[in-house]
Amino acid sequence: MPRTGRLTATATLLAAISVLATACTGQSGAEAADDPDKDVTLNFWHGWSAPGETKAIEENIARFEKAHPNIKVQVTGNMTDDKINQALRAGGDKAPDAVASFTTDSVGKFCNSRAFADLNPFLRKSGVDKAKVFPKTLLEYTQFKGNQCTLPLLNDAYGLVYNKTAFAAAGITEPPRTWSQFTEVAQKLTKPKGDSYEQVGLMPTYHGYETTPMRLAAQWSPTYFGADGRSNLAKDPAFAKMLTAQKDLVDKLGGYEKLERFRNTFGDEWSAEHPFHTGQVAMQIDGEWRASMAKEAGVPFEIGTAPLPVPDDQAADYGKGYLSGTIMGIASGSKKQNAAWELVKYMTTDTEAVVAFANAIHNVPSTLAALESPSLQVSPEFMTFLDIARHPKSSTTPARADGGTYQLTFEDFAYGVEKGDVTDIPAGLARTDQQIDTDIAKAE
Repeated sequence: MPRTGRLTATATLLAAISVLATACTGQSGAEAADDPDKDVTLNFWHGWSAPGETKAIEENIARFEKAHPNIKVQVTGNMTDDKINQALRAGGDKAPDAVASFTTDSVGKFCNSRAFADLNPFLRKSGVDKAKVFPKTLLEYTQFKGNQCTLPLLNDAYGLVYNKTAFAAAGITEPPRTWSQFTEVAQKLTKPKGDSYEQVGLMPTYHGYETTPMRLAAQWSPTYFGADGRSNLAKDPAFAKMLTAQKDLVDKLGGYEKLERFRNTFGDEWSAEHPFHTGQVAMQIDGEWRASMAKEAGVPFEIGTAPLPVPDDQAADYGKGYLSGTIMGIASGSKKQNAAWELVKYMTTDTEAVVAFANAIHNVPSTLAALESPSLQVSPEFMTFLDIARHPKSSTTPARADGGTYQLTFEDFAYGVEKGDVTDIPAGLARTDQQIDTDIAKAE
């Protein structure tokens, strides 16, 4: 069950990381002096906690230790970024040497603060051409200003998961490809019940689990920052168009207040009571894991997957989507960086390791070779997300020194738009740009 790149994690993380700018000077890869061929024990911390996830990690570590018998790995799971950063500040033998984090939004802070070591020297020493190993978008969200302080460890692609049985009952023969079709289909699938609903075609509000402003904005191929590094929300029409389209969909499905009352009846996102599983929503904006989770929950309907629709004037780009993923890095304060690099290199670049991990936890592989591996277990539902991950116009949110603060600022503004509290979107975006620029200047 992935929790990659979630802004909820970012919100609690910002204060913890902010002190690292002065606390973590550390080594660079070129300065690491430990001998990776000597006997050593590494501390590896990660955030996975479900039994299937931790089992998959343990199996990968066992394969690594078999290939590197001199390196033992002490694994600590269920670690939040707050706990990781507290340990990095404290240092010592118990601090992690290598870390896997769900919070891609924090890469800018990890790199800018030097909490994690730059991996470029390690890549060069190992003869690894990162541009030939990893998809371009994944490299973008794992580095900041040329500092490759993390590498991708599996990948998440976001698209549409839908109830084929409900589609057939409504006379809908295929998933919508454009936003106008999306709006029409969502309305057809919505079944009012008194002042609530029996079913909504889609829960379009931004609190609807993975239905965030960033996921939706990706379909408009936005540019968050200009060439001068300043926030670009007001200048790029993509943002105003997305906000307007989402607000229109909210209104057509019954309005913000009515939808939010219904949303408050939903079960937990990671439980069998998810509203897609229970039939309360017919379409869900989600990641590659949702179809398999719905099957495991024993849903009584047929499941389909598709890319998220695109704006009508970008119909030729259908198939793209938002990408995110887990990241892995080496603590700058570690005195075992060369040995830690052997672990990071194995888990992030070894095709067998990446494919085995992807198969075990139903995530998209994060290397070009693994995406094409015949060993990758691919169901028809999962293939949709592999295609989204490969699409040349799929995108992500860029790394910045303020971590995910700029995304939270944009998200807060989007909440105001969907509620109807903001009516002048261009002026509001201009004010949001100013706030983002101020926050980033402080972070730098």
